[in-house]
Amino acid sequence: MKYSKQRELILKTLQENIVHPTADFIYERLREKMPSVSLATVYRNLNQLAENGMIRKIEGLDGSVRFDHNLKSHYHFICTKCNKVYDVPYDIAPNLAGRVLSETGLLVDNYEISFKGTCPECHNNITKTNF
Repeated sequence: MKYSKQRELILKTLQENIVHPTADFIYERLREKMPSVSLATVYRNLNQLAENGMIRKIEGLDGSVRFDHNLKSHYHFICTKCNKVYDVPYDIAPNLAGRVLSETGLLVDNYEISFKGTCPECHNNITKTNF
């Protein structure tokens, strides 16, 4: 993949915003630094970065496509109140693909596991409003 200043800024913006942002989120942040950038350019570059294995494209978490700069194995947690996405460490439930193979004979090529619930911030806000 050839070097591109726009792609470099898109990747940097993604790395600085660990909230698993959408392309629209990155576009809004990037426009502050590069007002001439288009939303199509952001989408195109995010998809190219994902296709080249430099970032992860995550579909199906909350109905939108999100992007993740963390390439290490991990799961996701989605807050059902604020819709933020958090990383959950892989070592909580390691080698699930191996266990699926040994217990069922099914060979897993890829998987996305996400948990849904309430994040600490929203949980604290709910608790405060109930008292």
